[in-house]
Amino acid sequence: MILDRFRMNDRVAIVTGGSKGIGRGIARGFCEAGADVVISSRNPDDLEKTAAELRKDTGRRVVAVPCDVNDRAQLEEVVNATWKEFGRIDVVVNNAGGTPPRQLLRTSEKMFEAAFHFNVTSAFLLSRLAIPKMLEADGGAILNISSGMSWLVDKGFVAYGTAKAALSHMTRLLAFEMAPRVRVNAIAVGAIGTDALLPFLDMMPEARAKLESGTPMQRIGTPEDIAAAALYLCSPAGAWVTGKVFEVDGGTVASNWPLELPAV
Repeated sequence: MILDRFRMNDRVAIVTGGSKGIGRGIARGFCEAGADVVISSRNPDDLEKTAAELRKDTGRRVVAVPCDVNDRAQLEEVVNATWKEFGRIDVVVNNAGGTPPRQLLRTSEKMFEAAFHFNVTSAFLLSRLAIPKMLEADGGAILNISSGMSWLVDKGFVAYGTAKAALSHMTRLLAFEMAPRVRVNAIAVGAIGTDALLPFLDMMPEARAKLESGTPMQRIGTPEDIAAAALYLCSPAGAWVTGKVFEVDGGTVASNWPLELPAV
């Protein structure tokens, strides 16, 4: 049965930024497909709440490990806790990241470097720490959550867009070096209705309308849209896919960011 290839029975996945939004959606999707999951985020209360919900709803083992991905020691703890609890690591999803839009002339060197560290270096470090564990068994899969802004252009995204572009190409480089035992892919996501975006859109209906009209599919994406793609890429269904950046964005071909920053 082709659907059996989408099962992740008894595989173990780490999902950063797993307490809300896209990360929570991916963690739920993996659990529903039969995986056990370690979720991490900076907010212990949100993290444990999500873990409890997933355990109750799916019956899978879900471990919550508080972590700021900017801190190497905390990334090491995520890997160590996963290994101690399960004795294996099959999948890593580098989801934590993000940088607010800011005009170029208001973006300092410190801000630029912080965006790169948060979106790229953290994903490199967690992958680097997890890959040796994957290689002790049957290999594994890494998924990086990139962005449509890695190739689109708009004002205010020089730090975020540059970092995500680097993440996308790092995906290709890691995939080439680690094939065939560890597959590495990315998803360039479009506008997704997360806990961060939805309150903003609820307060500004005109922004929602502009965002939706600028998306060929005429709607904002959901975490489940990304989770479905993540399941394909990280399960045996995607066994012959590596080094690819999947665009899951409602068909977006030009920036649909609804706020216009002032001209220089």
